[in-house]
Amino acid sequence: MASDLRDRLIAGFRWTDPGPASDVLVSDRSGWWRDPGILHDLGPALAELFAAERPSVVVAPEVTGFLLGPLVARALGVGFVEAYRQGARRPIAEHMTWVDVPADHRGDAQRLGVRSRLITAGDRVLVVDDWAVTGAQARALYDLVRTLDATPVGSAVIVNECPAEPSIRGLLSGADLSH
Repeated sequence: MASDLRDRLIAGFRWTDPGPASDVLVSDRSGWWRDPGILHDLGPALAELFAAERPSVVVAPEVTGFLLGPLVARALGVGFVEAYRQGARRPIAEHMTWVDVPADHRGDAQRLGVRSRLITAGDRVLVVDDWAVTGAQARALYDLVRTLDATPVGSAVIVNECPAEPSIRGLLSGADLSH
């Protein structure tokens, strides 16, 4: 990854204070989406993290993954599959494969699902997201991919706070955005 992109990601990020009712800061990534240079470079930079593993499809969870996933898929020359959060909208009117995600970094359990027909036996699946804190979501999606007789090749994220999880690679660490 070019150090220029790294510098622009750090400069485009900020922590915000939601006010006295909260004791935590909230990450504000909106500067990343506003910068056309970052949008141009993110897909290829994330794709490069796993290019040697030759993914055949990218899977990404909503919401931010629906922005990043297609950028990475395009850079790799492969397709994109959405991983939906159960209960976030009306049911999808076709067969879905679901997986339970243990508690995330906020302590919330969730369920993610993909249209079963879009991941086929033999696919090499790259999971893409903006941030990995615990790795639980990535591991759950790997399980879902295996259920469909495909192979997970790893997870490409912008910020990786799971350095002990070798299947997750990031452009930045959590320390790069310390507050």
